[in-house]
Amino acid sequence: MTPTEKVAYIKGLMEGMELDTSKGEGKILAAVVDALEDLALGQEDLQDSIEELNEGLDAVSDDLELVEDLVYSEDDGDDECCCGHHHHDGDEDDEYEYEVECPACGATLVLDETDLDQGIIECPECGETLELELTEDEDDDDDDDYEEYDDEDLEPEE
Repeated sequence: MTPTEKVAYIKGLMEGMELDTSKGEGKILAAVVDALEDLALGQEDLQDSIEELNEGLDAVSDDLELVEDLVYSEDDGDDECCCGHHHHDGDEDDEYEYEVECPACGATLVLDETDLDQGIIECPECGETLELELTEDEDDDDDDDYEEYDDEDLEPEE
């Protein structure tokens, strides 16, 4: 039995006893029952609000789970993602990879921080020795230390 139903039952008992609610103890009992009725109705409203919030929270939780699955899903290999970059499994130690095109043969080379630090690499396709040049990204005004490698940064060594 809900609190509202219990208050209705008490009201019925009071009516059945034919208490005089205009004076004395009857007046006090009527006031107490009215207060209980207000509390029971308020409690019902709160319960309805809680159920609505729980349903909304469940929906948000389900949506978040979908997003987590998309963001943290594991791939079975070396795939190109939705952003167009090439990613490799197991590279979770903040090491970045860069894709550039060999100007001599057009082969796509995947370089990492070690390759960039050496400054010179050999194209595995054509054997051409390439010199890497570091350029500043002029479009990025917020971070003057940001460095970027482009295809134009590769030049055959003479």
